[in-house]
Amino acid sequence: MFDQTIERVPVTVTHASRERFERAAQRAMIQEVLGALTGRSASLLSFDEVQRILKAHQQVDRGAQMIPLDRIVGSVGRYRDFTRAFLPRAGSNRERWMRIDAAMDRMESLPPIEVYKVGDVYFVRDGNHRVSVARANGMKEIEAFVTEIPLPEGISVTPDMDLDDLIQQVEYREFLEQTGLDRIRPGADVRLTEPGRYPLLKEHIDVHRYFLGLERKAEVPYDEAVASWYDNVYMPIVQRIREMDVLREFPGRTEADLYLWIAHHREALRAQYGLSAPPQPETAVADFVNAHSDLPVQRVAKTLRRTISMVLGGGPGSLLREEVAELPTEEGAAHAVDSADWEATEVQEADPLPALQLPGELGWVDALDYTA
Repeated sequence: MFDQTIERVPVTVTHASRERFERAAQRAMIQEVLGALTGRSASLLSFDEVQRILKAHQQVDRGAQMIPLDRIVGSVGRYRDFTRAFLPRAGSNRERWMRIDAAMDRMESLPPIEVYKVGDVYFVRDGNHRVSVARANGMKEIEAFVTEIPLPEGISVTPDMDLDDLIQQVEYREFLEQTGLDRIRPGADVRLTEPGRYPLLKEHIDVHRYFLGLERKAEVPYDEAVASWYDNVYMPIVQRIREMDVLREFPGRTEADLYLWIAHHREALRAQYGLSAPPQPETAVADFVNAHSDLPVQRVAKTLRRTISMVLGGGPGSLLREEVAELPTEEGAAHAVDSADWEATEVQEADPLPALQLPGELGWVDALDYTA
């Protein structure tokens, strides 16, 4: 491997090469800090991890060609030694980096690097330091021996993606394969923004199928259950989300994200207020927005509303006592909650609603109650 061999070749390291390395190392530290502040990883992607997620092992030799340096986003073994922009971290070899830089300064011919091509991006198999030096010198392309890893159908890999993006793509593809939703309801879009949530979405379909079978006293074909869940469970909530423009309150999220949160919220309201059935979708959607909007103004408003609610005798949610008494459910108004029952519980500390999974800056977190 050339990057290791050059260390044994007599090469005079120039002052310019030393300065270039120091500047690159300083930029790497700045990139690390910015990554920590924005929550966006500054690290290269691991080829082995990407290959494991994709379950892709076929290889096709594409020969030598010029490739764009800004599309090299990962490495086979040295992904911890450089930032996403291939700036040198502490794990990189300083002397090797400067020797390669000095060789480039003298216009010496360097051998092509070796890369794996996955979708629209590349992973370095050999030549990490050459890539780093080339980018530090403002080069746009580099010669490489390319081995392509064909992607599964429906999967794409682009330079701006991280591992979570890739996991979400793969999980969504698996969900569609398992449920056939894209075949049963062409154009349906139930993409989520957090990995690991599709099994819960599939569980909703399975539960709906189970109760549909009890209602009909017969086994329901899976495709029919998927269609019924989408038409009669998923879309009524999504329709309310659209009518109330709820996505505006939760930047960066999807209708499917909100469906899962609101479905949980409906059950939480039913259990908290002793309702015989979950509240109507529009009621649950409105209450959820009041309680959990991601917009700063809404955060202040919901805090004031909760305070007023508690002062006037409301429960730990965002609903007032009078609202609960006439809370519309799928079976009509919830008259089961009268003032006497409510007053009997006012002297006791209200039980918190069940833990609700909400998105936080560092991932999914449990909101243990609605008064925090």
